[in-house]
Amino acid sequence: MSEADPAITDAQVENWSYGPIFDADAHIDPPHDMWKTYLPAHLRDRAPRILHEEDGDYIEFEGNRRPFMMINNQAGREGRNFKMKGRLEEQRKVWEPATRLADMDADGMDAALLFGGGPLGSFDNELYIASYEAYQNWVLDFCSVAPDRLFPVGYVPMRDIDETCQHVERLAKKGFRAINLPAFPQNPDAWKTSSGIQNMKDGQVSALTGDAKGALQYADPAFDKLWRTIVDSNVVITFHLGARVPRFGQKEFFLPDMPMSKMAMAEPIGIFIFNCIFDRFPDLRIGSMESGVGWFAWYTEYITRTWEKQRFWTESALKEPPSHYMDRNVFGSFIQDRTGILNRNLPGGRNIMWSSDYPHSETTFPRSRQIILRDFEGVPEEDVRDIINNNCRKLLGLA
Repeated sequence: MSEADPAITDAQVENWSYGPIFDADAHIDPPHDMWKTYLPAHLRDRAPRILHEEDGDYIEFEGNRRPFMMINNQAGREGRNFKMKGRLEEQRKVWEPATRLADMDADGMDAALLFGGGPLGSFDNELYIASYEAYQNWVLDFCSVAPDRLFPVGYVPMRDIDETCQHVERLAKKGFRAINLPAFPQNPDAWKTSSGIQNMKDGQVSALTGDAKGALQYADPAFDKLWRTIVDSNVVITFHLGARVPRFGQKEFFLPDMPMSKMAMAEPIGIFIFNCIFDRFPDLRIGSMESGVGWFAWYTEYITRTWEKQRFWTESALKEPPSHYMDRNVFGSFIQDRTGILNRNLPGGRNIMWSSDYPHSETTFPRSRQIILRDFEGVPEEDVRDIINNNCRKLLGLA
């Protein structure tokens, strides 16, 4: 499907009155041959290989061969036509700047915050860590074609505080405005995690999740060095899901897992609030991305009322009620979430951001403006403009 396809042009909305759209959560997966160019020279021969077989394409890496999965590349397909396995040639070439920008134009997107691939699911620490930097360099090059429209998110390892600080400082100097951390810190062998998923390599799961049962935890005051580095570097933290990863490819679990993957992000948010991280670093901002926001107002009321009764025996040192930090420090993105929109004026519901999830399977492309008009029916124009544009700019310090 190209930008000229009737399915795209027919979805366009005339007489749009809500101004620019900043897509708070879009995705960019690099081409599979990227690794051979961006990995350090001595590691390039260990990059994944693509095998073209009669029954489909396969990715061969570190002695394992797996089918080429397409769940992250469904833009332009109706649900009945989704393909979980296929060939590289069947992908929408979202890593080509011309395709990407044409799709944004066709869908009415003015700017996008880009989450993406990396690291490789390697069992070797050197290759695993090197693949983070390879992706960082590639995505920065990709976004350089339209730096006023394409904003990359820097994925960093979180196995060692000093190492992560170095990544943050380097990426901030390169122009990154957002740093993505796993929902929980990683283990010293960063690819190891207790949150394994059958159809994903542990290293890929660890990049999102870390290890909820690991020795290193964000509640540790030693992390203050990282929070200070992030604030001083004028970047924000994003958590792109990860507290619970859906069991992709397992039909009996996928649908019930999906909502739990969203609401599970309450745990890392609570760790930041109740361990007084925002009291010590009031300028620290975090984004809970793709988690949906319909539960934000409920969550805020619940933790505030619970804190009011339980704060004495737990010896809570919070200076303000939890709702204060939800409204000042915590942002969240959603795709289709009218409940969250209707709760936008409640505590915890104010820093919400619309997103398309392009080109993943939940994407609103190519009907994003139609869906915005549907989901924001009856909402004052000023509020619409905040949610589809201004709040993301506020998160990134672009307002």
